[in-house]
Amino acid sequence: MAKVGGDGGFDYVYADDAGRKLYIARSGQTGRVSVFDLDTLAPAVEIPANGGHGAAVDPKSGHGFVSSRPIVMWDTKTLTTIKTIDVQGGPDGISFDPFNQHVYIWSHGPPNATVINAVDGSIAGTIDVGGAPEQAVSDGKGHVYVDVEDKANVAVIDAATMKVTAHYPLGDASTPAGLAFDPKNRVLFVACRQPAPGVMVMLNADDGKILGTLPLAGGSDGATFNPKTMEAFSSSGNARLTVIKENSPTSFVVEQIVETMNGAKTLTFDSKTEHVLLIGAERAPAPAAPATPPADGRGGRGGGGRGGTVPGSFTIVVVGK
Repeated sequence: MAKVGGDGGFDYVYADDAGRKLYIARSGQTGRVSVFDLDTLAPAVEIPANGGHGAAVDPKSGHGFVSSRPIVMWDTKTLTTIKTIDVQGGPDGISFDPFNQHVYIWSHGPPNATVINAVDGSIAGTIDVGGAPEQAVSDGKGHVYVDVEDKANVAVIDAATMKVTAHYPLGDASTPAGLAFDPKNRVLFVACRQPAPGVMVMLNADDGKILGTLPLAGGSDGATFNPKTMEAFSSSGNARLTVIKENSPTSFVVEQIVETMNGAKTLTFDSKTEHVLLIGAERAPAPAAPATPPADGRGGRGGGGRGGTVPGSFTIVVVGK
């Protein structure tokens, strides 16, 4: 673990394994993208951004983007801002598709996806995925897959036409929030929060057939895949990282539950080191229940609420073998 501190909220973490940088968007009064050396976790610079959630990089053009409003685009070598891009909706998730160098800005409200040309920062179009998108993956061959959280399916997008071509249902599972992809066997790993505490649904990426379902150790907010070890990972805020082994394209088992830290709900994968990196922060004890109920009769949250984040406790967690 590396306790790096810094004020503000956080959501997604992104490893630029080619450029050896780690990007973490921080919200709050001083919104920015905190950049770290991916090998040492030493802080590099901070790129100003307004309320960003996640980052993505196009290694070919050397341009980075953060899902803020407006979108901030930067040079990944100098780490200086190139331009800002006005978008609609509420930018949340973000992903990069190497097929045509497009960056997808995901929003729970319309437009669900704003597609940006990573080369020049122009807006290529918008997409309605039929619901609230969460995590997305690309097969690099013209297909983009994205969880639709409130509709319990995975939307399939034709990257060339920017049109939804299919929705893959998840059987009895719902609230998908993490998504990973095995490019060799074309398996989608869909991390769902329901039924509680969560399940991983494996789908055939070409036809949506359900290949299996396994329990998760907590409500997922992120998933990733290691093609060398054939392992899928699902992170959850209850300090549990579930590791699923793909023994064959139709055989999967829960291999391990790794202890991380509370709040470490999102993750990223460094393909060079094969490390999984997560981010979290310590929380103060929950406030005690009031001795006298409030005058409005609502009773308050009592001891069931969460305490605030402990100042300076923001931490990068590294998991490896």
